[in-house]
Amino acid sequence: MFKLFKKFTKKQVILIICSILFVAFHVGIELKIPDYMSKITVLVQTEGSKMSDILEQGFLMVLCALFSLLASFVVGYLAALLSASFSRKLRKDIFSKVSKFSMNEIKKFSTSSLITRTTNDVTQIEMFIAMGLQAMVKAPIMSVWAVSKILDKSIEWSLLTACCVVVLLTTISILMVIVLPRFEKVQKLIDKVNGVTRENVTGIRVIRAFNAEKYQEGRFENVNSDLTNMQLFNQRCFSVMSPMMYIVMHFLTLGIYLIGAYLINSAGMMDKMTLFSNMVVFTSYGMHVIMSFLMLAMIFMTWPRVQVSARRINEVLDEEITIKDGTLDEDDIHEVGTIEFRNVSFKYPDADEYVLRDISFKVNKGETIAFIGSTGSGKSTLINLVPRFYDVTEGSILIDGVNVKDYKLEVLNNKIGYVPQKAVMFTGTVSSNVSYGDNGKEKADKAKIKKAIEVAQGTDFVSKMDKKYDSHIARGGTNISGGQKQRLSIARAIARDPEIYIFDDSFSALDYKTDSILRKELKNYTKDATSMIVAQRIGTIMNADKIVVLDKGKCVGIGTHKELLKKCSVYKEIALSQLSKEELDNG
Repeated sequence: MFKLFKKFTKKQVILIICSILFVAFHVGIELKIPDYMSKITVLVQTEGSKMSDILEQGFLMVLCALFSLLASFVVGYLAALLSASFSRKLRKDIFSKVSKFSMNEIKKFSTSSLITRTTNDVTQIEMFIAMGLQAMVKAPIMSVWAVSKILDKSIEWSLLTACCVVVLLTTISILMVIVLPRFEKVQKLIDKVNGVTRENVTGIRVIRAFNAEKYQEGRFENVNSDLTNMQLFNQRCFSVMSPMMYIVMHFLTLGIYLIGAYLINSAGMMDKMTLFSNMVVFTSYGMHVIMSFLMLAMIFMTWPRVQVSARRINEVLDEEITIKDGTLDEDDIHEVGTIEFRNVSFKYPDADEYVLRDISFKVNKGETIAFIGSTGSGKSTLINLVPRFYDVTEGSILIDGVNVKDYKLEVLNNKIGYVPQKAVMFTGTVSSNVSYGDNGKEKADKAKIKKAIEVAQGTDFVSKMDKKYDSHIARGGTNISGGQKQRLSIARAIARDPEIYIFDDSFSALDYKTDSILRKELKNYTKDATSMIVAQRIGTIMNADKIVVLDKGKCVGIGTHKELLKKCSVYKEIALSQLSKEELDNG
């Protein structure tokens, strides 16, 4: 928790200092009120007292109450401002850090857990700062100040107040021992609820197709019941606090008056008035002591849950990013559009087996290289090494003659137009999705967007949409088909005009006719760019300048279509499984 507090900005530290000063002022004014009450009590019982003197003390008491109210308002405002601004900064830091994660770091945190940490855990911190800033400062000042004022009044009343504080703190300590271990479980159960809910929403089509609604309801009911039961247990334990607090407060008031009655009865006539005045003042100060310890106790009770939330946030913020930014800028590069793999081997950080072994090839500017192989042969993994979604385990990858690890990530990404295996659409319009990211920093060129969509064979369906290029695209592209999403995803890469195109099985949702036309248009439009294509269809890659055949992570053949048919049995087997011998001969 204290690690998070180090993230306070100078402005926020100033707000904290101002809040502390106003809290001290508020406590000082509030504890002045019983003194005026004591004076009024003495004046009322003293013969010859003037009404003006009583009214003067009453006016001062009301004035203190008004200043106390004003100070309380200012402290509340400053605490709300501080907590809201700090939680905003935390959310921004978490989002920024997650955005820099490589695939390796992303796998360490589930999506639902990251959502919970960004929302629920940050909210816990925000609430703690909002309440704690007032209570943590106010309670010690009030308790010390109040105790100093009552110690010289009566040893009997002081001992009674001490006993009440001990009872209260003992109750709270027992509750903390029982409830604290369950706080971390609550946050993990919230993760599970979010996870099941997210699965249910994203997989709604499959769930309905398999009539699995009741099955999903059962899964949700299990995790929801676990969370509910845990929260009920915690709340039942905490429910003991309220009646215990009232019992202690009422017992203290009753005890003060019983002791006071005994002391006044035993005192001489001259001391009776002083004792009565002290009793009235002590009742007020005694309540302040109890309330201050109660505030401290509440802070200590919420601290463990906040501590859990802070640790979960720090786990994200402290996660070491494995993909380090290089230092090479665009001006230091002399080649254009070349890609070279030098003895590249790769295994996932948490795996023992290599996914790729000793892969070597080179592609020159304007050439197209394709990758084919059976499922699990490492095709997608191989091309994901180029934009550094992962770093190679052994060997090196060079783009324009420079190791990809030496590039600044921004420079490297600007060289690449990436089309993923699963097309990703963002909430917005057709135009905003095609001119996404850096492409859309300035007002996007409509002609450029239209041309990119035309090359990607998307003009036909876009022109039929209600608002054409300004038509709405739902989150994840749920209002368009898979093939349409793929074509817009391809158009997004084309609109970027990169040196290198990476197509990770990006034509799989297209019919053969659209696939063929798109590849011809793409070849003409991107003739000066280098292309890397992962494909399952032989027809998609037959005309590539080089074809790399992968089998169990190894390169078992490299060459043109005709060369591989003659010398690579794996390629020939894949080809014959998709096309007839006559089609292959004609191709």
